[in-house]
Amino acid sequence: MLDEPSLGIAPLLVARIFEVLKDINRRGTSLLLVEQNAAVALNIAHHGYVLETGEIALSGEARQLLNEERIKQAYLGV
Repeated sequence: MLDEPSLGIAPLLVARIFEVLKDINRRGTSLLLVEQNAAVALNIAHHGYVLETGEIALSGEARQLLNEERIKQAYLGV
């Protein structure tokens, strides 16, 4: 379980942290990740939940959430 592992970390280290997390998951360990950097989190996740004011606003496969227009506008700056 990780809570905001990228918070306050240099971008190069964030990339490395998420590489390690992907490797850990690839080896069979499940991870629970809370992360405000939606693009990074959804790119490594299998499933995602989007919380708004403490309630689940959206959930689904991470790849589908990345393509969700509401997510793109609110969290990905697209």
